[in-house]
Amino acid sequence: MRRLFDEELADLDTNFTEMGEQVAKTIQAAVQSFIKHDREGAHSIIDHDYKINEREAALEKKTFEMIALYQPVTTDLREIVTILKAVSVLERMGDQARNIATSTIRVKGTKHIHAIEEQLGEMGELVATMVSEVMSYYVKNDALGAEAIAAKNHQLSNAAAKVRTDSVDGMKEDSELVDSAADYLVIAGYIKRIGDYTTDIAEWIVYKRTGKIIELNPGYNYFI
Repeated sequence: MRRLFDEELADLDTNFTEMGEQVAKTIQAAVQSFIKHDREGAHSIIDHDYKINEREAALEKKTFEMIALYQPVTTDLREIVTILKAVSVLERMGDQARNIATSTIRVKGTKHIHAIEEQLGEMGELVATMVSEVMSYYVKNDALGAEAIAAKNHQLSNAAAKVRTDSVDGMKEDSELVDSAADYLVIAGYIKRIGDYTTDIAEWIVYKRTGKIIELNPGYNYFI
């Protein structure tokens, strides 16, 4: 029985980390589609969003089955609960990537601020890296590494604040930039929210490792 449980838990871990990498790539692709004004790429992201949703549903179902069948305790139970909680967070990250893609399709502005688009691209790269790193910390059972994600999220918050300031300044200087600048504000908000979700997963990794529930995202970072 224990061998079967260990095999199923290993398979659950693998599928969970694969989902995390899938989400990281989707986020990166969504941001790149926006800054390149790639509507075709954005449509592809929206069309494939169901794959993330299906993976979440399958992983949730598996966690419930394992809890019911094996009735795990202590560290085994914490590991399964961590996955159960974290997959829903990954799915919400996927929703934010889809929202970025939707914004790419409906964007109306014909005049753009390239410096801000570069900033958004850097934010997208940073948050995608954060997602990949937090999944690596899960695999390594690294609570200290997971806690370090909070510092990167603070860096992301500062970048989002700069996008906000620059976008507002652009609106003031040129009325033709209002539509584009408004889109920049929305996209920066989506990326910032993904960063917050990343710290949520980090909190569950700390719980998995230590059994303690901590707060890595206390709400002192704000965007609008």
